[in-house]
Amino acid sequence: MLYYIFRFLEQFNIPGSHIWSYISFRALLALIMSLLISAWFGEYFIKWMKRRNISETARDPSIDPFGIEKKGVPTMGGIIIIVAILVPVILLGRMRNIYLLLMIGTTVWLGFLGFMDDYIKIFRKNKDGLKGRYKIIGQLSIGFIVGLTLWLSPDAVVRENVSVPQQNKEVVIKHNPNAVKSLKTTIPFIKNHNLNYSDVMSFCGKYKVAAGWVLFVFMTIFVVTAVSNGANLNDGMDGMCAGNSAIVGVALAIFAYVSSHIVYAAYFDIMYIPQSQELVVFLAAFVGAMVGFLWYNAFPAQVFMGDTGSLAIGGIIGVCAIIIHKELMLPILCGIFFIESLSVIIQTQWFKIQKRKGKRVRVFRATPIHDTFRRLDSQLDATSTYILKGWPHRPFHESKITIRFWIISIILAALTIITLKVR
Repeated sequence: MLYYIFRFLEQFNIPGSHIWSYISFRALLALIMSLLISAWFGEYFIKWMKRRNISETARDPSIDPFGIEKKGVPTMGGIIIIVAILVPVILLGRMRNIYLLLMIGTTVWLGFLGFMDDYIKIFRKNKDGLKGRYKIIGQLSIGFIVGLTLWLSPDAVVRENVSVPQQNKEVVIKHNPNAVKSLKTTIPFIKNHNLNYSDVMSFCGKYKVAAGWVLFVFMTIFVVTAVSNGANLNDGMDGMCAGNSAIVGVALAIFAYVSSHIVYAAYFDIMYIPQSQELVVFLAAFVGAMVGFLWYNAFPAQVFMGDTGSLAIGGIIGVCAIIIHKELMLPILCGIFFIESLSVIIQTQWFKIQKRKGKRVRVFRATPIHDTFRRLDSQLDATSTYILKGWPHRPFHESKITIRFWIISIILAALTIITLKVR
């Protein structure tokens, strides 16, 4: 909104109006604005929720040793995050941009899905929340819409790399002047680091391109669902998910900026994606909202994000990675989310396998994996055997676990960024 107003005023040589054309200015302004909104709106939101007694009930002490202390803490704080993201983006972004519209749609849809889950838990006193099949259908549907839009929209195009040999035998990377639809995506640590989905479907013969797009849509559905569930599982300690997501958001913003800048894209030998600079504005608002939310969510938390926030956060990360063709880097960048999800899968599947044999055997003390580090030996199920019962040797306070997970996320984000040059 403000972008279009000031671009209009630029025609009349209004001093300072030209600065709105700079992506760095709008991104930093979005960061500051989202921080201020989350801090200001968060205070009023928490007071409003407390007055209406919309809060967390005491958690099961066998799962959360500090659960008693969290009774009465307002939840559904994801509303703070969503408002802090959308307001700066609508004010500062170019709303005709297809990528920005996809990000806004993803945020609203998954935020609404999480809100329904939280609403059922709190107001209908149903601890199970929204039925699992409805939650999955909601995640699959937004993944399908995003994948189909990127397939069919004429605005979702890239300019692919072209290697130009020089007289001195050096090779200079330039970009094809023609923007095209592309099924390529970046593979980390590989020299010729692009994977073409149509090549994967080459067995389909002359239909391989269409089959490649179908594979791309399914990949989009999988990524959005997996990352949103991973973020949801990671949201189990004060500040855990918000801090990890802010770190991931910074890395994605760097990738989006590099991909949208033709000179940097050529230097790093990655695809140039026209118009993707608007993602930088969105991700700046995303990071600001995460950091601002930590003002109230850091230990001891004054508010929890709930599924309203965690599902939207994961969807934002997944869709952004798909748009900039970096989805295959997510296992590294979102390593914490990946390990959290993997620990749950291992725990449940191994228990089912052993149960068929008449045994009750678990791998970890508790899952998601962050719960293992705070579980006391006295809280373990006496009827079960634990493969990793002696690990870790002692439980840790959740603030220490959270900060250590943040440190791991910083290392993984740095490693992911390094993949631009190390291959």
